[in-house]
Amino acid sequence: MLHYLFQYLESAYDLPGAGVVQYISFRAAFAVITSLIVSLLFGGKIISFIQNKQIGEEIRELGLEGEKQKKGTPTMGGLIIIAAILIPTILFADIFNIYIILMIISTLWLGLIGFIDDYIKVFKKDKEGLAGRFKIIGQVGLGLLVGLTLYFHEGITIKEKMDVRANTELVQSFGQEVKSTKTTIPFVKNNEFNYESLVGWIGDYSSSLSWIGFVLIVIFIVTAVSNGANMTDGLDGLATGTSAIIGVTLGILAYVSGNLFFADYLNIMYIPGSAELVIFMSAFVGACVGFLWYNSFPAQVFMGDTGSLALGGIIAVFAISIRKELLIPILCGVFLIENVSVILQVGYFKYTKRKFGEGKRLFRMAPLHHHFQKMGMHESKIVTRFWIVGIMLAVLTIVTLKLR
Repeated sequence: MLHYLFQYLESAYDLPGAGVVQYISFRAAFAVITSLIVSLLFGGKIISFIQNKQIGEEIRELGLEGEKQKKGTPTMGGLIIIAAILIPTILFADIFNIYIILMIISTLWLGLIGFIDDYIKVFKKDKEGLAGRFKIIGQVGLGLLVGLTLYFHEGITIKEKMDVRANTELVQSFGQEVKSTKTTIPFVKNNEFNYESLVGWIGDYSSSLSWIGFVLIVIFIVTAVSNGANMTDGLDGLATGTSAIIGVTLGILAYVSGNLFFADYLNIMYIPGSAELVIFMSAFVGACVGFLWYNSFPAQVFMGDTGSLALGGIIAVFAISIRKELLIPILCGVFLIENVSVILQVGYFKYTKRKFGEGKRLFRMAPLHHHFQKMGMHESKIVTRFWIVGIMLAVLTIVTLKLR
């Protein structure tokens, strides 16, 4: 909103300094500051409100060190994160930008699903929460909406480099804005992949039906990443800190993808309008860091599914929007290994039970962070080491822009 207000003040009254608000970097900086202020100022009040309503975490008996001390810790703290993301976004971003609209919808959509799950656990005293099938339906619904919007909306385009003859020389330049289902492949020289090729076997109808393959992949990514973040939210500060690291990386990728100069220099596709996403992601990072003030060990509040599902969904939709979703296995490697550890644990247990009559486990406990807890490692050390791994993966992700 302030974006339009200062734009009007500059054009109508020639207000000195009003033009600076048009710069992405300026608005991104203020989005970070505002999200931190919202988290720190209102976080304590929200926690107090939750405590007064006796909204405490129901801890399952898993035999983990420090488990009993966490009992009764306020949950639904994801409300702090959501507020700290949305308020700066509405204030500083172009709220009519289609990418920003998608991110706001994604935040509210998965935040609501997580809130319902937390509500059932806390108020209905049902430890299972919202049935898994309903969570999946909600995630699939968001993936369907995002996929169809990204494919069909006329405002979502890219500019590709093409050979242009200038006098006698052949040079590369960005062409016109076009609709495309292309995305970025890491570690490949001409690093673009067209989802249309997935349905190439259809023949003449492949172009008109390419949206089906694209939407199915979007649904899978949204579901997988949001569940991955949910799995990772098991130790104080683990999901929050990891998400902040991922957010910084995605913000950099959005900036270079939405800036014609950097897109040309790095030889990547230019995505008009996507630079506005830097403001949203700045608010996202600020919200995560601000929430860490209360969520670091020993946590004063847990984010609950209200926060974890929203964080994962935001990361997924953001990566897809800037066409960097194939980098998710690298960038979100912590989420991935947490998910995979659960799949391997369950699969191996069922396999050994069927074959030998007695189920065996690969890990002492899954997800993986609980395995290290069972080994006697302190919670803070586990979280810090996971953050270090997350930083290494983030650096590797950025390096892929040039390493081909």
